[in-house]
Amino acid sequence: MRQALDIARRAAVRPYPAHYSAYKYLFEANMCYRSLSWLVPVQIVVLLVMLGCNSGNGTDETGAPSTSAPPASVPSVAAGTALRLSPVVTRLSGPVHITHAGDERLFIVEQPGRIRIVQQGGLTAAPFLDIVSLVQSGGEQGLLSVAFHPAYNLPGTPGFGLFWVNYTNTNGDTVIARYTVSSANPQQADPASALTLLLIAQPFSNHNGGLNTFGPVEGPAGQRYLYIGMGDGGSGGDPQNNAQRDDTLLGKLLRLDPSLEARPALPFYTIPPDNPMAVAGAPLGTIWAKGLRNPWRFAFDPIKGDLYIADVGQNSWEEVDFTPARTPGGRNYGWRLMEGQSCFNPPSNCEAPGLERPVAVYANGGGRCAIIGGYVYRGTRLPALTGMYLYADLCSGEIFGLTQVTPGVWQSTLLLSSGRSILTFGEDVQHELYVGSDDGTVYQLVAGP
Repeated sequence: MRQALDIARRAAVRPYPAHYSAYKYLFEANMCYRSLSWLVPVQIVVLLVMLGCNSGNGTDETGAPSTSAPPASVPSVAAGTALRLSPVVTRLSGPVHITHAGDERLFIVEQPGRIRIVQQGGLTAAPFLDIVSLVQSGGEQGLLSVAFHPAYNLPGTPGFGLFWVNYTNTNGDTVIARYTVSSANPQQADPASALTLLLIAQPFSNHNGGLNTFGPVEGPAGQRYLYIGMGDGGSGGDPQNNAQRDDTLLGKLLRLDPSLEARPALPFYTIPPDNPMAVAGAPLGTIWAKGLRNPWRFAFDPIKGDLYIADVGQNSWEEVDFTPARTPGGRNYGWRLMEGQSCFNPPSNCEAPGLERPVAVYANGGGRCAIIGGYVYRGTRLPALTGMYLYADLCSGEIFGLTQVTPGVWQSTLLLSSGRSILTFGEDVQHELYVGSDDGTVYQLVAGP
């Protein structure tokens, strides 16, 4: 009890990152006080993906945490790996996304509304894009990601110079907008080039998801579709059941084919014909999958095309969802019927046809609080990690690696206790990995004690 109260008091004065803000601590911790879920023993769960649904509530506003859980094992440090975080740049303001545009530059999204460039080991003087005046920032709101078209650096190719941002506007709603690089300066975007593809009303200030990213080659003409992760709209426990409803974009993974013309027609995108709700038209036709609570980062394996989603839990379980490449749309990842492998709402008998079970879950408590999704490692500097999906916990600073050891059986391994509050992972053009910390520093994950 005292630990939960101490956490809430710290939350009142500490600015938490975009996906796990003081709002979650203060709004949702009131359930934790009654359930004592902060005292749940620490465990990383290794599981065979099961067909059944565990009974017991993952906690809701009135219930107690489930005592049933999948089989667990204590993680060990991976043999042959010695990792550390090497600082790249410092004095950033909320680095919540790190990516590249097909060249050696790193692009860092700052939550207040700026995109910064790292080149030759340092920050360029001027932001690549500054839309602070358009952005409501703080807690789980802000400028949350940027996705560069795969042909961004290929002059004369459709997609050249185009990128898409995901931010919270001054009304508290989600905006997906396209911008164009300046024709006069490749180090700056044209702030007047904005085209709004989606404006998604948010009923509460938390659970915004926030990631834009391009998927693998998959369209009939070899397209790379834009995927967008949307949280369930916030509050606690998904009171509007948005994640399971088909009449809202909240709690969904969206998939669309963005227009690449210089002067495209509204709504500035088309709906892929194999989207499960394509006949609904815009915008509901963009829904690719549902049942998400707050997907704080998802990633496609750049070699295999498999999809990994890190979905932040309510009070009890954090989870990683896995979907093999070329799986049709229409997946249901379970929230709010389930939290992790446990029933949530309803608290028992939550079985429903077609629910996707997470391949890894871990319990909140013991210093762990919220999952941070990463990437499948495909770089060259850390060969022991090749093919491993990396993720972290915000509060503990631990970095884990997830591997499918045999079909359907997954193992999570503790790779590094970083001592940092990790906000996000990032990847450069060589597939080397980075993390952004709430101390305003971006670090590269490198070998070494």
